[in-house]
Amino acid sequence: MNRYLSGKLLTTVNNNIRSRGLRYYSSAKYPLVSLSQNDIYAITEFGDRLENLAFQFYGDVTLYWIIAIANPNIIPFDSLFIPIGSQIRIPQNIAPIIDSYKELNR
Repeated sequence: MNRYLSGKLLTTVNNNIRSRGLRYYSSAKYPLVSLSQNDIYAITEFGDRLENLAFQFYGDVTLYWIIAIANPNIIPFDSLFIPIGSQIRIPQNIAPIIDSYKELNR
């Protein structure tokens, strides 16, 4: 699932600014990921990256953002790297998370 495809292309319409007609994408909104008994907890090692873990657990590297939003206090959202030795939560039931994401960004 490519999360960049759901962004809306907007243009500035304010006549009082120089960049009228400037094209930009809206910011994505992310759902809250609730705790589940099925979640997996893992201790990160050297070389662990979000896209590698997403491929390992979900079979899709583009779903790395699910792991990132499930661990907001551990993983900075602007990074693919995870601090070594951190315990992270990996949600297993991702269908409702993806549905919530699509609903928020419709």
